[in-house]
Amino acid sequence: MKGVVEQSIRSKRVSLYAFGCLLLVGSFLALSLVIAKLADEAGAPRLTFLMTALIGAALILAGSTAIRGQPMPLNRRTLEYAVVSGILFAVPNAVSFLAVRHVGAGFVALSLAFPILVTWLLAVTLRMEQLRVLRLIGVLLGLGGGVILALSKGTDAEGALGWAALVMLMPLVLAVGNIYRTWRWPQNAAPVFLAALMMLGGAAALSPFVLTYEAGRFGELFGSSQVGLLLLGETAVFAVVYFFFFVLQRLAGPVYLSQIGVVAALAGSLIAILLLGESMPPNLGMAVALIILGTVIFHRAA
Repeated sequence: MKGVVEQSIRSKRVSLYAFGCLLLVGSFLALSLVIAKLADEAGAPRLTFLMTALIGAALILAGSTAIRGQPMPLNRRTLEYAVVSGILFAVPNAVSFLAVRHVGAGFVALSLAFPILVTWLLAVTLRMEQLRVLRLIGVLLGLGGGVILALSKGTDAEGALGWAALVMLMPLVLAVGNIYRTWRWPQNAAPVFLAALMMLGGAAALSPFVLTYEAGRFGELFGSSQVGLLLLGETAVFAVVYFFFFVLQRLAGPVYLSQIGVVAALAGSLIAILLLGESMPPNLGMAVALIILGTVIFHRAA
């Protein structure tokens, strides 16, 4: 009986820790998008800015792993993990950074509401996740809130159908990335080290885009103190986000992790309203209620 009670207490602690990580990662992910917007407005080359911040954050996480003496194996499996997870991570980020000028931030935000549903369907299909009615209800409620919030800020994508199509493919790539990281998780490797490998792989995957669209613009990152400070801030935010991102994936799996999209959409709207002075989107209260209710139901059913 005592063992059962202790196990129950440990499970509740892990559940609360996972929920806290979810809120932290989603909120900081939203903050990273706000910083990226400010950097773009300051004239920073977007992809070069993203790639440099990823490299800096990866070095911070790799250094912290080494200092703590945690396992950092470099072998065929971890290199494969770095390359594949890096590509699945970098491509959607590159598309969103490039597409936002063509289809608008609202349309890109809409795409963030769908990875949770796609991830859940893939996990159930691959028998990584059991079909649970409560989890389905939580997913659909959170998805509904994300869609309402994104549509409230959405813009007409007519005239940029190619970019719109690419953006709508992002949820599938993000969902595949969520599944892959769990499916091919290397044994005996620290989660923080895997986060560093993913970001380095993502930076490498971004390099062709940087050379194509922003060749010779690296020096612009340090051309003004404003851009330099934003770069430092983005690097720190990425280090925090992906530290807890991989801890959350290890704790709760790919479906739970994918809720960060709707949390980021909600947090991003609040940050934009409170810090950037943007107008409050319509139906914000309804969207917030659905996202919170869906997250709580999903959390209780996990």
